[in-house]
Amino acid sequence: MSNPEVALIVGGGTGISASCARLFSREGMKVAVAARKLDKPALKKLETEHDVALIECDASDPGSVEAMFKQVSGQMGAPRLVVHNIDGRPREVFGKGITEVEPGPFMQTLTNATFSAFLVGQQAARHMLEQKGVDGHRGTILYTNASAAMKGYPKSGAFAAACHGKAGLAQSMARELMPQGIHVAQIPIDAVIGRRQEDGTRAHWLAGKTNDDNMADPDHIADLYLQIHRQHKSTWTFEVILRPWTENW
Repeated sequence: MSNPEVALIVGGGTGISASCARLFSREGMKVAVAARKLDKPALKKLETEHDVALIECDASDPGSVEAMFKQVSGQMGAPRLVVHNIDGRPREVFGKGITEVEPGPFMQTLTNATFSAFLVGQQAARHMLEQKGVDGHRGTILYTNASAAMKGYPKSGAFAAACHGKAGLAQSMARELMPQGIHVAQIPIDAVIGRRQEDGTRAHWLAGKTNDDNMADPDHIADLYLQIHRQHKSTWTFEVILRPWTENW
């Protein structure tokens, strides 16, 4: 392509989103990262060190998502790769049984995860369908998901409902859009994600430090996302389940 590809990552954090932004930028893409709050040091570092555009967006608000896509398309070009990387869980739903979890946080989980996945996917599809594409490939939409997309754990009803919903949405979109040249895939990550720390180690806020690569490495998750985007249309995948070699599944 004569012009650089545009990648939009929705959900700004120090894990998968940051790793994707760094990798895509190194690969010559124009990269935008969208988040509700842009004052995170990790986001500012992406902006200054990797020329990543930061966009304020509430991905659960239809107007905000529409404005985000218009801004990206107007300033950078139509996105060819869109990554939805939003967990969506407020802390109030963690470890809460079905008789304990409050309706408000439950609905917030669905809104932040599944509904935002719909909003982002809808706008991405609209913008990609307007493009001619390259060799019939108009763009790629990737959804980060979790093991809860496949199995509902005890005391995790809100997250299970959200992840199952995102998986069903992605499957429906793939069947509708892939024949039109848009590659849709979901990546359930059946693992704790060990984020890179300032001292070079990797750790998770709850599970502690990694030991012998027993946690998923966000840099290698980003590698996979790029591979999926670059797959030949004769061998497009819909779902890749990731887990470390030590994971008990």
